[in-house]
Amino acid sequence: MSDAHISYESHDGIGTITIDRPAKKNAMTFAMLGELSDAVAEGIDDDGARALILTGVPGAFCAGTDLSDLQDTPEEQRSSGGQAPRAGGVPPLMACPKPIVCAIDGPAIGMGAEFTSMCDVRIATPRARFGWVFVHRGLVPDTGAGTWVLPRLIGVQEAARLLFSGEIIGAERAIELGYLLAVVEPDDLDAAAREEAGRFIAGSPFAIRETKALLYAGIGRSFDEHVGATREVMERCFRSEDHREGVASFLERRPPNFTGR
Repeated sequence: MSDAHISYESHDGIGTITIDRPAKKNAMTFAMLGELSDAVAEGIDDDGARALILTGVPGAFCAGTDLSDLQDTPEEQRSSGGQAPRAGGVPPLMACPKPIVCAIDGPAIGMGAEFTSMCDVRIATPRARFGWVFVHRGLVPDTGAGTWVLPRLIGVQEAARLLFSGEIIGAERAIELGYLLAVVEPDDLDAAAREEAGRFIAGSPFAIRETKALLYAGIGRSFDEHVGATREVMERCFRSEDHREGVASFLERRPPNFTGR
């Protein structure tokens, strides 16, 4: 019997990564972080999946780092988070070129809250809770998402309140802040997440990959720099098979058959 707590499966163009350690509210060990990196890599490499969902078993998302596991980890290994960096040290979820929908049904605390920020769209149930509680452990947000992504999602002032206080908020407050796209009942979460992910599987995987890269890179650079980078990407798009297929399918009045190339 496998001791793995994170699984990946793919159906109908959507890959799902599930955290499954309900006895610990899906708290992450360093071994599980390695499993998460592997699951994200599997989703990236899965040509049959054009969008991904990150979720937990019902009633749990991720209660953060398992502190007993952290205590047993040498100090020099703790800051890496146990994750195999991709794209120049960027955590795997943030480096993923495919759209990621986060489906949250339970506490997303500490590293769990960071995971939700790394996804592109967030849907939760009323049981969801969010807390960047690092200051209560003598730490900063461990992946960098809380201090880079969060203020861009909800504004610097609201992010500062959450990060400096370590306050835990519910789904209602999270949607008021614009952090969540929607709140649905637990029985409807899977369908809502799959419906949202389904929005992203009809377009060109090549164009979506390039658009996602531009979207996040553009946050940190000037408009002139961004326009220049966009021109370079457009040149690649014009040379892509997906662009040729997109034009041909329009002219021939048929659904496109994109390959991601």
